[in-house]
Amino acid sequence: MNESIAFSIDRQVSLLANMTAQFANTLNVDETLRNALCEITDYMNAEGGAVFLMDEATQIITCVACYGATEITGLKLEYGQGIVGKSVASNQGALVRDVKNDPDFYGAVDDQTGFTTKSILCAPLSVKDRCVGAIELVNKKKADELFDETDLKVLETLASSAALAVINARMARALVEQERVKRELELAAEIQRRFLPDAHEAGDTIFGINKPARGVSGDFFDYFKLPDGRIYFGLGDVSGKGVNAALLMSKTASLFRCLGKTVRDPGKLLGRINAELCETATHGMFVTMVAGIYDPRPGCEGLIRLANAGHEPVLLFQNNTFKTYGADGPPLGIVPPLPGEDGAYDEVQVFPQGGSLYIYTDGLTEGYTLTGHPLEAEGVQQILRQHAHESLTTQLDRLVEAVSPDPSALRDDVTVLALTDALRPVNESETKVGQNETDHSAEKDGDWLIDFKFPARPGWMKLARACVRESCQKVGCDETDTTDIVLAVDEACQNVIRHAYGGPSDEEIELTVRQRPGRLVFRLRDFAPMLPPGFIKPRDLEDIRPGGLGTHLIQEVMDDVQYLRPTQGEGNLLRLVKNIDVNKKGTSKQ
Repeated sequence: MNESIAFSIDRQVSLLANMTAQFANTLNVDETLRNALCEITDYMNAEGGAVFLMDEATQIITCVACYGATEITGLKLEYGQGIVGKSVASNQGALVRDVKNDPDFYGAVDDQTGFTTKSILCAPLSVKDRCVGAIELVNKKKADELFDETDLKVLETLASSAALAVINARMARALVEQERVKRELELAAEIQRRFLPDAHEAGDTIFGINKPARGVSGDFFDYFKLPDGRIYFGLGDVSGKGVNAALLMSKTASLFRCLGKTVRDPGKLLGRINAELCETATHGMFVTMVAGIYDPRPGCEGLIRLANAGHEPVLLFQNNTFKTYGADGPPLGIVPPLPGEDGAYDEVQVFPQGGSLYIYTDGLTEGYTLTGHPLEAEGVQQILRQHAHESLTTQLDRLVEAVSPDPSALRDDVTVLALTDALRPVNESETKVGQNETDHSAEKDGDWLIDFKFPARPGWMKLARACVRESCQKVGCDETDTTDIVLAVDEACQNVIRHAYGGPSDEEIELTVRQRPGRLVFRLRDFAPMLPPGFIKPRDLEDIRPGGLGTHLIQEVMDDVQYLRPTQGEGNLLRLVKNIDVNKKGTSKQ
């Protein structure tokens, strides 16, 4: 073997071994590439060299390192552009001894730098069929020498070693990124789980379950007890999937719990949440949601007030039959409220009478069962009917099991919330309230004397007293009766302001007066949270201290005093009856 050839082979092997060792032992591939480029350029006796790497997502080829005569770091080429771009696209080396006669030569660099490129040697950075860039050498240092096929073979061998290091580095970065994303998703899922309520917060009355299709969920449910014993609950479904949906879900859930502590009307609460989301939600995303309040207090008949913003119909299972309550408005985050309006959603009243209420996302009805078909609403009802006598937790477990035979193949997040009225004790006062309301429903045909609405503020009481006085005088009550009636109604109104609203309020009081044969009927209604029967009662007269005797006055003056439940909406209704006997001269007798 020729001594010079043997020396050349030894140098090649030594260079290849040195590069391989550097790439194997480094964490900084970019720096090692630059060092390797210097050694390769000097070994190949070239005037300059450059390393180009391709972004595999955009297929943009960028010069990341240079050595020698010119500085072109940062130069970008399109896929297939120039000799380098063509080498990457074809995954083949290129030997161009005279660039002037090569149509692929990209001469813009020479024009910008003033350097004259005569010949080019280019080898792709590739392993098998995967190409991630190229190494380019320009001009032999001796003018009478040109790159040859041997040079190309050597450069391709060296480029393969560099390519393996680049690919391994990218794979390592991808694994690190995957691990980071995995940990972030696990953290996000843990944060989301903390948004879910304590399972024992409301006893066995209400229970929910959330099963994400991915690491994080766009569904949520929540419930909490108000200080007066009522239970606020809500369930929502955010459009879309992934982290964006999870972030919007977290915001909506936070708004629900925060605003729900002070906004006691579900319709108004959804209106407030909608206004917030319309200002800040990502364009095109929205939330379907149901919010409600359940009243298990004695005398309130388990009243449930519901508001539905574009969500699936709410299901009531009562006396072995199902009833649905559909959406009364659009999803949240789409239509902002008009200026000057609160944008409150309509509410419906539900009296479960020992039944159970179910709210779920479309991931349940659209989820596939073992038969390969969606569960749909009929399937939900069938499962609930089969397990009607079991606990809420068992019922919801059976629903979720029906659409998750393979938990890793869920089509969508599945969330279900259930509330039962079966655990609420029923007392005699509820029956009495219902009977009283029915017994006096015929009063609607009485003669109207007053229909007056006014803010719950003491400043309006003068006008209210004047209206009551005028009504009494109109039907012929004498001055003594009139004065007593005015005082009694005034005391009742003051009680509403002090006790129902907790002080002066812009909320309204409705006062109506009707004349029926032989009596005057006063109906005083507020819109404060419902008070159970017996909450307002007279104090013992022997308990001598200021205040608290207004109820005695009302009962002394009036012939009948009853606290009723309004037929529509929240609030309290006080019915006062005064018997009158009007003679032809216009005086009343007791």
